[in-house]
Amino acid sequence: MVLAWIGALFIGITLGLLGSGGSILTVPVLNYVVGQETKVAIAGSLMIVGIISLFSLIPYAKQKLVDWRTVFMFGIPGMAGAVFGAWTANFVSDAMQMLVFTVLLLIAAVLMYRPVKLQDEEREARAFYKIAIDGFVVGGVTGLVGVGGGFLIIPALVLLGGLSMRMAVGTSLVIITAKSFAGFVGYLPVLEKLNLQLDWNIILIFSAIGILGGWIGHKISSKVDQNALKKGFALFMVLMGLFILYKNLPALIG
Repeated sequence: MVLAWIGALFIGITLGLLGSGGSILTVPVLNYVVGQETKVAIAGSLMIVGIISLFSLIPYAKQKLVDWRTVFMFGIPGMAGAVFGAWTANFVSDAMQMLVFTVLLLIAAVLMYRPVKLQDEEREARAFYKIAIDGFVVGGVTGLVGVGGGFLIIPALVLLGGLSMRMAVGTSLVIITAKSFAGFVGYLPVLEKLNLQLDWNIILIFSAIGILGGWIGHKISSKVDQNALKKGFALFMVLMGLFILYKNLPALIG
């Protein structure tokens, strides 16, 4: 179990150092290190990501770096998408969920290794229905596989939503918090149907350690080469993705 706590601390530190990407490791840590069943790990990840994001957004909200218009336009459809994604888990095998998760992990790795060029300037606002569709799709992914999706939301808010970079980060944290909690609530009937139980001790301890790790990561971020760190973490995520694919390949082709 010590390895699991180290994993939680690593996730938090990564979030503090890089701002996004770390939470995508929560599911594999819960699944392969703690030993939880896949759907339990995904539901637990949604709650953990929601709690950590809630604490992380506080300083952004205090600095008024949250665009509440975008939160409602992107976040409410995102919450609906998260509930829908959780519902679809009734019809998707554990192996298929982890395959989708692996694809997202590799996308996150690519975006971290070769990030999209985002300029810190205001852009023309996008049409409401387009932002709502984006929110629903990203929310659906969140509900299905238990990732916060910050690596997808931030570029979408900057390039498509017309927000500055700092405003996008703060707004993203509010959206991630809302849709993670919505996805978690949507997952409860799935677990009940399968007679699966959440481990609240694990959820609360992971959340607390993740928050502590985020604080540590934020404190040391100015002393670390961000580009080298992102590339190293991206390579680590590729290896993690290949490992998950290896573990689930027999069930996919069997």
